[in-house]
Amino acid sequence: MSTSRLPSIIYGTAWKKERTTSLVVTAVLQGFRAIDTGEVEDLVGEGLQELYDKHGIKREDLYIQTKFTPISGQDTSQPIPYDPKASIEDQLVSSLDLSLKNLRTDYIDAYLLHSPLPGPVSNTLKAWKVLARFQDEKKVRLIGVCNTLSEERKVQVVQNRWYEGNNWDKEVVGWCKKNGAMYQSFWTLSGSTSLLSHKPLITIAKVNKITPEQTLFKFARTTGVVPLTGTTSAEHMKHDLEVEGIEFKPNKAEEEVADVTALVA
Repeated sequence: MSTSRLPSIIYGTAWKKERTTSLVVTAVLQGFRAIDTGEVEDLVGEGLQELYDKHGIKREDLYIQTKFTPISGQDTSQPIPYDPKASIEDQLVSSLDLSLKNLRTDYIDAYLLHSPLPGPVSNTLKAWKVLARFQDEKKVRLIGVCNTLSEERKVQVVQNRWYEGNNWDKEVVGWCKKNGAMYQSFWTLSGSTSLLSHKPLITIAKVNKITPEQTLFKFARTTGVVPLTGTTSAEHMKHDLEVEGIEFKPNKAEEEVADVTALVA
């Protein structure tokens, strides 16, 4: 997938465990073309291979995103994709090589630092420079994690919680808009349960004959946010994909739209 065809919504595979392969297949057959991998890349890769072999999906039609997770974020009871005692560069090289193998591809559409590295800021900057090299080598197409790294290489992707608990991350979303980075959200629905029951949002949903969840996703998109969804329901996958084509009815529930916009934008 070229960078000119960036996703408007992404299917997230975190915490799906043994269901990962079948859910990846279901999501793509429902219409998703962007996949964010979770902790079981190999199962995502199995799903991708099934799509290639049995359903005529091509690698270039998909946006595949994965991450480098520092040792501080690793489940040490499970195999770690690098030697924690190795240099930062060698850790990243080993992790990317395994990701490419697991995902059965020779490039990653977006490769992210899952979090800053432990220790001094210089460690994170070292890791960022390695990601920049991967991009130069065309092993990855987009790199990202946080806006503090922009002096070294332009950040193209920021993934963060976008929910009421952090006031919808307005400062970082604004930074992304200003600097041409894609802001991706997780916890979009699960972190905003009170907004989903907010009377103005419910009114907007009813007027437009859509679900409250679709309404919230629509506000995310109009704010410039690309939401991740991890639903396991094929019906909800369909609803989530419909969001991009939804337009709120003109001259209807205008006060309510302004109310919700003021909250999230």
